[in-house]
Amino acid sequence: MKFKELDLSQGLLDAVQKIGFEEATPIQEETIPLAMEEKDVIGQAQTGTGKTAAFGLPMLDKIDPKKRQIQGLVIAPTRELAIQTQEELFRLGKEKKIQVQAVYGGADIGRQIRQLKDNPHIVVGTPGRMLDHINRRTLKLATVETLVLDEADEMLNMGFLEDIEKIIAQVPEKRQTLLFSATMPKEIKTIGVKFMKDPHHVRIKAKEMTADSIDQYYVKAKDYEKFDIMTRLFDVQLPELTLIFARTKRRVDEIANGLEARGYKAEGIHGDLSQQKRMSILRSFKNSQLDILVATDVAARGLDISGVTHVYNYDIPQDPDSYVHRIGRTGRAGKSGVSVTFVTPNEMNYLHVIENLTKKRMTPMRPPSDKEAFEGQISQAVELIDEKMAENGLDKYNKDADELLKHYSAQDLAALLLKTLAKDPAEVVPVKITPERPLPKGKSNKGHRKNDSRNRNNKNYNQNRRKNNKDDHKNNHQSNKNGSPKKSRRGNEKKQDFVIHNGQN
Repeated sequence: MKFKELDLSQGLLDAVQKIGFEEATPIQEETIPLAMEEKDVIGQAQTGTGKTAAFGLPMLDKIDPKKRQIQGLVIAPTRELAIQTQEELFRLGKEKKIQVQAVYGGADIGRQIRQLKDNPHIVVGTPGRMLDHINRRTLKLATVETLVLDEADEMLNMGFLEDIEKIIAQVPEKRQTLLFSATMPKEIKTIGVKFMKDPHHVRIKAKEMTADSIDQYYVKAKDYEKFDIMTRLFDVQLPELTLIFARTKRRVDEIANGLEARGYKAEGIHGDLSQQKRMSILRSFKNSQLDILVATDVAARGLDISGVTHVYNYDIPQDPDSYVHRIGRTGRAGKSGVSVTFVTPNEMNYLHVIENLTKKRMTPMRPPSDKEAFEGQISQAVELIDEKMAENGLDKYNKDADELLKHYSAQDLAALLLKTLAKDPAEVVPVKITPERPLPKGKSNKGHRKNDSRNRNNKNYNQNRRKNNKDDHKNNHQSNKNGSPKKSRRGNEKKQDFVIHNGQN
């Protein structure tokens, strides 16, 4: 379905055309008409299906730009998603001159207060910082007409339910509520009953949820073997833009540093990095200044990155839904993608649970040998030489080249060029990644009922998440006193390393 068939205002259609959107995605096609009729909607869709436009376009269409008051409110689980949503809503609403403001923890609250005084039409933010502004009376929600809960399952898993209820209590009862979630646990349905009026449930078909356009492989390997196997796979598969998912922050850092040591353009993102640093790394990745991004699930959640050709699961996730989110970063917009998951021998149960969820068997992959990796390196070097030859511009080097040919054969010079461009496996920098304890053996089948957000492990997990990731009210107040956010302590990390639900660490 074309966007012009969705009864949107001309200003929004112009913005959509400028951005480059042509046909609506399934979630947009089904959600937008319902939302345009002022109906409450529960949309079930994974990251990368266009849900921001699915709730954003109807909300923007309804907003009166002449009224300088908050008419739309979007609650998101993470700072990155809040910023990204704000940017997309701004682009979509640019022709209508809609003002969109983001509020989130870890940033200067004074600046946010000044921006809120300008009365934006839409506020996007994380629960903790929103509540902070509400308590300071710098965010007043009495004029909100459209409320959006984005990544609702993620917010539940991070322990935000109480905060969300407090925020909703400040929003008028007479409103439209749009809720989006990748999964549909009982708690999400409870929110629908409690805070929504006869909501319509829109669900993406199973085919679209299982990433059929992605070639899925697994490599069975011991933990200490993974890094060398992965870099050999790079040499053989020649990925263009790569995402690597790791279970812990420490592991993200070690993998990123190890890849840099071996000459790859790689960076890592996780919750311990400053907001400015994370956004800088993401911009570099989106602009192809980086080839490889290493991330935890939390840091990557909600990021809309196009052009990813390969996803490597350095650590298999405990929650099968997280696997779908991870590999869904590739194989977009009709293009094919590749995912490779590393599995230790005693984690095979988790692999089988994932296969049952996606209804697709992963293909076992034999790790490439040093010889095969070297051949891949040579192939890349020859390809690069061909490209540079096509560019030409060699005239000013001919004189010196003639001098070299008097002392060395053309074959030796060509061999030296290949040696310079290709990495010899025998000469690679040794990299040691600290071993991580494997996932609990035999618990994966119990751990994944339809959506296991309520078992005992998850209860403890949510308490940890709430303590460490709730936009940290204490950190926010500390930020006000000192002018900079208080950094999280690495000591909390170990508690969370091995209880992973819905992609959290």
